[in-house]
Amino acid sequence: MAGEAIQAVRGMKDILPAQAGVWQRVEQTIQRIFAAYGYHEIRLPIVEKTELFKRTIGEETDIVAKEMYTFEDRNGDSLTLRPEGTAGCVRAAIENGLLYRAQHRVWYLGPMFRHERPQRGRYRQFHQAGVEAFGWSGPDIDIELIAMCARVFAELGLADLELQINSLASTEARAAYRAQLMDFLNEHIDKLDRDSQQRLHTNPLRVLDSKDPQTREVLALAPDLRDSWDEESAKHFSELRDGLTTLGIRHTVNTRLVRGLDYYNRTVFEWISPKLGAQGTVCAGGRYDGLVQQLGSKQTVPAAGFAIGLERLVELCEQTGLVNDHALDAYVIMGGAATRDLGLKVAEQLRNLGYTIEWHCGDEGMKSQFKKANKSGARLALVIGEDEFSNSTITIKPLRSERQQATVPIAELEKHFADFLGTS
Repeated sequence: MAGEAIQAVRGMKDILPAQAGVWQRVEQTIQRIFAAYGYHEIRLPIVEKTELFKRTIGEETDIVAKEMYTFEDRNGDSLTLRPEGTAGCVRAAIENGLLYRAQHRVWYLGPMFRHERPQRGRYRQFHQAGVEAFGWSGPDIDIELIAMCARVFAELGLADLELQINSLASTEARAAYRAQLMDFLNEHIDKLDRDSQQRLHTNPLRVLDSKDPQTREVLALAPDLRDSWDEESAKHFSELRDGLTTLGIRHTVNTRLVRGLDYYNRTVFEWISPKLGAQGTVCAGGRYDGLVQQLGSKQTVPAAGFAIGLERLVELCEQTGLVNDHALDAYVIMGGAATRDLGLKVAEQLRNLGYTIEWHCGDEGMKSQFKKANKSGARLALVIGEDEFSNSTITIKPLRSERQQATVPIAELEKHFADFLGTS
């Protein structure tokens, strides 16, 4: 007796074939641009020791305290599905000796996991493309990272993303500001929303992110982080802005932008879209100069990076009409058993030239095959009926344009096929 149908885990979404082509195009664009800037792929485990995230993200952050998928394995070790990529990337760099007197530019792509309330643009399994640069302390690498993001969005046709930037200054300056902010917020604790009251003694800078109207009224009077900047941090931020201006990258300084992870210092940035509602952040990143040493390295290694949320990026691309450019070039239609071997050879011949070809499988008649050809999204149908078979010809029929079909000799197929696709 069949049981009840099993559904996907809540907050974990299937990416179906109709949408996967857009995902592939987005991912390939990202990978090509990362490579153009001299970044190399690193592939990381999905599961890490829980302690890694406690030490990097912070034990009292919402991610570690509430959102991680954590479990004990058979050896009693506490393991966690990665909620973000930077910690694992830093761990791998230290463990494999990549950072000893060296500089590295790396990127990664894959699923992350957080047990959040599922909503538009936020899933429990989500995908990120991340970049990390190790060994550069100046604002030049920060500028490069932001320029990479700008190029990705431009090549995908996304013109209305807003870049917001800020500086959290040095670790020492940030600590001093944190103390000032806590003193101020404690004086107004009764006016803070519940989440902000909880964050006050765990991660007070996150209170600056509050969307609660009454809390925001309080924050309007809060100390300004810029008043705590040291001279070097101010210089770093000024040079960052100058570099962005030189590249023509428009940006807004948002003094309330702090990022949700404890390891950031100096530069932080977000790319935001007005088309995604409350979950408008498409890309976020910044500098984390102390994290490598925090994870056990004997040397201080400056570092910076970012992560792009692929679900949100794909949604924006679909809104702007980005199409799957991996659609089939042709669908091979055959008119009987005698034509099948020839159809198979034709399909393989064109695949050898780099074309994408679907060869019809099954015993349906030609009318049914034409319906499937149209449904497949193929640009052309290649028809081998009995007449074509007898005369060693093949009919090329456009399926997405008004161009008239043509029957050509099999021996000249390659030339005519390229012409019909506009690739000759």
